[in-house]
Amino acid sequence: MTELDKAMPEIGGPSWYTDAAGYWNGVEPTVQGMLGGFGFLTDIDCKASVEFVNEYVTSGKAKNGSVVAPRIEKGMACDCGAGIGRVSKNFLLKVFDRVDLVEQEAKFLDQAKASFLGEEHAGRVDNFIPKGLQDFEPQEGRYDLIWTQWVLGHLTDDDFVAFFERCKRGLKPNSLIGVKENVTRNGVEVDAEDSSVTRPDSLLKELFAKAGLKIIKEEVQKGFPPSLYPVYMYMLEPVQS
Repeated sequence: MTELDKAMPEIGGPSWYTDAAGYWNGVEPTVQGMLGGFGFLTDIDCKASVEFVNEYVTSGKAKNGSVVAPRIEKGMACDCGAGIGRVSKNFLLKVFDRVDLVEQEAKFLDQAKASFLGEEHAGRVDNFIPKGLQDFEPQEGRYDLIWTQWVLGHLTDDDFVAFFERCKRGLKPNSLIGVKENVTRNGVEVDAEDSSVTRPDSLLKELFAKAGLKIIKEEVQKGFPPSLYPVYMYMLEPVQS
């Protein structure tokens, strides 16, 4: 075993989640902190996310000219791994009436409540939930959309599957789960600094299937610097038994 191997965290080991919590505890509750110095990506990131979900929340027309109702309502979304509410402020609350924020780092939620979301946006947050996704249990039948972004790498494969199995129970009938994540081009990469993994597209799809989810749309984020990981968006629905 090399010194590098010894320094790498054991995926799913005893300190996996506490190490990640320790890392985020040392991060400033700002947009720059949330994005590791890439705060300038927020506008292009969130604009793409709005466009990605738009077809599911707007009316359309059938071939015979009749109006087709939206797939999902604009009532309630869940922002998983919410941080200070960056995604809620710039994306989810531009589409949905209300949100719940799920975030294990309490100081990030405090910042969201105190100033970042502002009076207008904070008043549209029903719940600030201080939990990691490995422990989050969505209320049954509550959400029109559950959105997870740049957070699933902190979950072990088993907890990843279990989380999405719980998420299915948190959806209203016919509602959806959205995922936006970095992907590797080949294999799993471990980040020892923040105790996380970056998975390839093939493994993400394998885990979605294990959780009983079907991909109905996928898209690659455009306009990010080429030095960054590719970012994929997936829209998921529960597999009907």
